[in-house]
This record gives sequence, structure tokens and C-alpha cells, in this order.
Amino acid sequence: MSQLRIALVGYGKMGQEIEKIAIERGHRISAKITIDNKEDMDGITKESTDAVIEFTQPDAAFENITFCLKRGLPVVSGTTGWLDKKSEADKIANENEAALLQATNFSLGVNITFMVNEYLATLMSKQLQYQASIHEIHHTAKLDSPSGTAISLAEGLINMHDSYNQWQETDNAKEKTLGITAAREDSVPGTHTVTYNSSIDKIELTHIAHNRKGFALGAVMAAEFLHDKKGVFNMRDFLKEELGL
Repeated sequence: MSQLRIALVGYGKMGQEIEKIAIERGHRISAKITIDNKEDMDGITKESTDAVIEFTQPDAAFENITFCLKRGLPVVSGTTGWLDKKSEADKIANENEAALLQATNFSLGVNITFMVNEYLATLMSKQLQYQASIHEIHHTAKLDSPSGTAISLAEGLINMHDSYNQWQETDNAKEKTLGITAAREDSVPGTHTVTYNSSIDKIELTHIAHNRKGFALGAVMAAEFLHDKKGVFNMRDFLKEELGL
């Protein structure tokens, strides 16, 4: 594995955890960008940086990401809440022969959970006595609700289950609607539960993150995966090539 020069755009708790993992894996941090030194973004170039990992806020993500893509840099982004502009970012990546991998969650465990969720939804699509729902818990600093991970779980379930055609943040979902509920609690990295409930029993698929390390490791591995690539990728591409899943 080649040593990468990684620029961190966003240096909060996630950025600091990513820095630790990157250094442990033999990489070097070429820049640490926060709201207080945003002018230093100008120093992120192909001459100084091999990959960018972006974890900021929804209102800043698109500008940060496209700034780097226009310089031909590969970008890994874990910011959610801005994905209405994702197709535009994809276009900019392709036009500038850069690479973009955006994910709602970089945890390998969560991405395996996404796969199990789709398989379970396929099985449960024939069991109409069960009502599906999703519940997520995050730390109180999490701005978007429901989380991007919960939305990804919902979309995966809907794609495989004919009884649902949309999701809504509610605990009283109407017909054809998958309900998502969200809670915010201190010091909770992330808990996501998909539930199938009937009058007879209940089936639950749950992923509980104990800390941020899994998210950080996945983000650094995604940056390693993007090195020397061009185009738009997702975690399925990464899991298929790197882990054979």
C-alpha cells in the first residue's frame, strides 16, 4: 500500500479519528481544514495531496467537494444532508477526471448490514402480516434527521419490498409508507434498527456503533481505494474490489 498525502476537510471529532487511523496505516496528513482556516483550502492541490477526506456540515459539503474535484483530486465524503446536489457533484467529478466516493456511512459493519437488510426485505416481502419500521439514534450534534444511514436502510428495504414505495419520518406510517423515527442522545455514535413487527412476533436487525473508529477506518480505506481512479464510486464498489463482498 502506497503512502498517501491526505487532506482532511473538516477536523472535528471524526476528522481527528480519521487522522489517527491514517497515520497508523502509514499515511501523512497534508492539510487540516476547519471553519477557522478555510482559506488554506487553496493549498490543497495535486502537488501537495493525493486524496481528500471531507466530513463537514450539509451547508458546506457541496462547495468543499466540488472545489477539490475541480482540481482533479479524489474525494471521499461522509457528509450527509446535501445529497440533492449529488448528481451535480458526480458530473463535476467526471468532467475533471477526478474521483468521488460519497457514503452515508463508511463503517464496514454498517455496509454489511445494508446488504443483509436488502436480503431480509426480500424474504419479508412475502410475509404481509409484518409491519416494517426503522429507528435510529445519534449524538446530539447530529444535524440532519433522519440520518443518512437510516435513509439508506429505508431505500434498500423499499427497493426489495413491494409493500412500500416511500419513507417518512413518523411513528404512525400510512399504507405503503415506511416509517422512520429518530432520537438524539449524548455520546451515541450511531444505532440503527430495522424492525418487522406482527401480532405474533418481532424480527429486528440492529447495528450498534461502539465508537467512531469503524467510520474512520472505512473512510481511510475508501481513500486508499480511490487512489489513481477516476469516476464516481460507492461503498459497494469498494467492498467488491477490496473485500470480495
